[in-house]
Amino acid sequence: MSRRVVRQSKFRHVFGQAAKADQTYEDIRVSKVTWDSSFCAVNPKFLAIIVEAGGGGTFIVLPLAKTGRVDKNYPLVTGHTAPVLDIDWCPHNDNVIASASDDTTVMVWQIPDYTPVRNITEPIITLEGHSKRVGILSWHPTARNVLLSAGGDNVIIIWNVGTGEVLLSLDDMHPDVIHSVCWNSNGSLLATTCKDKTLRIIDPRKGQVVAERARPHEGARPLRAVFTADGKLLSTGFSRMSERQVALWDPNNFEEPVALQEMDTSNGVLLPFYDPDSSIIYLCGKGDSSIRYFEITDEPPFVHYLNTFSSKEPQRGMGFMPKRGLDVSKCEIARFYKLHERKCEPIIMTVPRKSDLFQDDLYPDTPGPEAALEAEEWLSGQDAEPVLISLRDGYVPPKHRELRVTKRNILDARPPSGPRRSQSASDAPLSQQHSLETLLEEVKALRERVQAQEQRITALENMLCELVDGTD
Repeated sequence: MSRRVVRQSKFRHVFGQAAKADQTYEDIRVSKVTWDSSFCAVNPKFLAIIVEAGGGGTFIVLPLAKTGRVDKNYPLVTGHTAPVLDIDWCPHNDNVIASASDDTTVMVWQIPDYTPVRNITEPIITLEGHSKRVGILSWHPTARNVLLSAGGDNVIIIWNVGTGEVLLSLDDMHPDVIHSVCWNSNGSLLATTCKDKTLRIIDPRKGQVVAERARPHEGARPLRAVFTADGKLLSTGFSRMSERQVALWDPNNFEEPVALQEMDTSNGVLLPFYDPDSSIIYLCGKGDSSIRYFEITDEPPFVHYLNTFSSKEPQRGMGFMPKRGLDVSKCEIARFYKLHERKCEPIIMTVPRKSDLFQDDLYPDTPGPEAALEAEEWLSGQDAEPVLISLRDGYVPPKHRELRVTKRNILDARPPSGPRRSQSASDAPLSQQHSLETLLEEVKALRERVQAQEQRITALENMLCELVDGTD
């Protein structure tokens, strides 16, 4: 008889546990919008959740320590005129968050360290370039102030948030709605999935599809894909029989998957959360009440099932804490923020260890809050790996850092350095569309209209005062 050898792995006993009741965030009206995003974003300082709002788009930002019941008058972030569909924290500034909305705009917000007295209504900058709803946001992993947005117009726009400019626009790569977008570890490539059931790897600066795979999963439901640390791709989707699948692909050979696992039959789209430090993929289905996790290795079968965390309540969305926000003294290797209908519940994943010492093998150096490149350097063709930090002494978030936006002078027609798409007449600099005299005339006419309005307001105020005096 041959003895079955158990696979050696330090993550075989990853243990998931929901936080105690006093560590949850209660009385939050989570958004009911039908959109396959996570509805939640978290960093070492703040928890942000898209919430229900009458006649506009709103999300709430809570300091991580503010657990318990949330006051119904707690200040919100309100500025969009239609529902917010996605939010994403800047990896290089814990006080900056971007939001995408059904109103076709992307807004970038500065969140103060103190609790604001009233709603935050003024974004640092509003990015307007999409013609339909914007449903996907993703910050560049290594370049400062570079933000990607993908909209219902099948266009991906890469912005320089520091200037408000469009760096790149990928508008002829996807024939249908984009379902997911993911950067690789140094931000040189994108992996996208689309309603046309094709998985694409794109070099955004060259504007080229480097590799593509039609129908990586046979089913009709949406696909998702994320890059692994070594450049492979993990995709989630559905079989022809509506069974949910996870597959590992080598972009150099897209013919057959390196590994394919079928899981269960369900309608919920699987949201993949990948941890490059431990090479564990966590799969959270919208409407599910469980989180499945797998370890990705170089030995067959390559995708190894580890365990399932199960609970009673289905999840409406999920936030995933960056590694630097975890408690290393408790051997915590992942933390999720599970959205219920009216609350948010942290779920902590740990690897039980007897020793209280720092566990080097669980915590390799991880990406820190410093950017490796400026936006202009990345656009000109430079690449850099993330700037790593050690978690040996824990991570202390830096103090409030302000994002300064310097808009380019609209009269300055000099093109930015680096490759850029050809411009149509509609998005050429204003100085090419109008003469200086025309602009001055427009400004003068606008001033006259403002003066007329001010005179009208003064007249109305005088009438109001006379009416009040008359009633007295």
